[in-house]
Amino acid sequence: MQRERVVIIGSGPAGLTAALYTARAQLKPVVIAGDTPGGQVAITHEVENYPGFPGGLSGPELVERMTEHAKEFGAEFVNSAVSNLDLTSGSPFHIRLREGEQYSADSVIITSGADPRKLKVPGEAENIGAGVSYCGTCDGFFFRGKDIVVIGGGDSALEEAIFLTRFANSVHIIHRRDKLRAGPQLRHRAQGNEKISFIWNTVVEEIINEAGEGVSAVRLRNVQTGETSNFPTEGVFIFIGHDPNNAIFSDQVILDDEGYIITDSHFRTNIEGVYAAGEIQDQLWRQVSTSVGQGTGAAMAAIHWLEENETQLQDLSQQANAH
Repeated sequence: MQRERVVIIGSGPAGLTAALYTARAQLKPVVIAGDTPGGQVAITHEVENYPGFPGGLSGPELVERMTEHAKEFGAEFVNSAVSNLDLTSGSPFHIRLREGEQYSADSVIITSGADPRKLKVPGEAENIGAGVSYCGTCDGFFFRGKDIVVIGGGDSALEEAIFLTRFANSVHIIHRRDKLRAGPQLRHRAQGNEKISFIWNTVVEEIINEAGEGVSAVRLRNVQTGETSNFPTEGVFIFIGHDPNNAIFSDQVILDDEGYIITDSHFRTNIEGVYAAGEIQDQLWRQVSTSVGQGTGAAMAAIHWLEENETQLQDLSQQANAH
């Protein structure tokens, strides 16, 4: 079993930043990239709100640059996923990959992220980046002067719909019920916005791209009457919630009611030596720049903890080798 000072689970912006900082501290971190290397930003068509890149760059390009930066200082990347993670016995922590490879880690930084819930309808996956988005803040700028739809009825859907009115010509909110789940203040703001209208008791059954040049319509079904129709639109923004990627550690670290890891201001979990950063512990901001900051904090906290516990960790390692 390989023993490492730091193992980082996840390779989105938080994980890549944590890798850079721990690598510069000469800890030679191992990054388990997961099934979506680069995280959600890797499937983002263009990123224009990350500082230092006027004119923007593609999500894959940003991930590539971050990865190369971390590798430059000695970070190692493993293209696999964690199948088993034992945190309960304390450091060193035991990690098994899907292919069977095992690691022993003095510290662990969890950056496994959260995935936006999908409609799982025809045309959705095929049109991500071609009119389908899960982030208004990320992609709204590309829909200037266009007519778009927002799917959802909670706080996030209304917040994003209101934000999108800065760019779009019109925003139609499609909701499966006849009233919104969002709070009263957001409801009032959305209903009072002249660019926003509502399509009630309706679900999207298909996202249509007729000419192959981007989304052109959505196929709707009224849940009360069963009537179907095509509704023209140039963009589909989906806000029906997120699912934190917590399966491998959900019974070991403390989670909130939504399944996100609870951390303190130093990104520490309830287990000493285990840290979390990015969307696995942040269900509020979900931006590349905030994840980068959180990855920085988690890495620096881990570095300090390893320094403070160096003697004890060395003793534990020697005892393990003796057995």
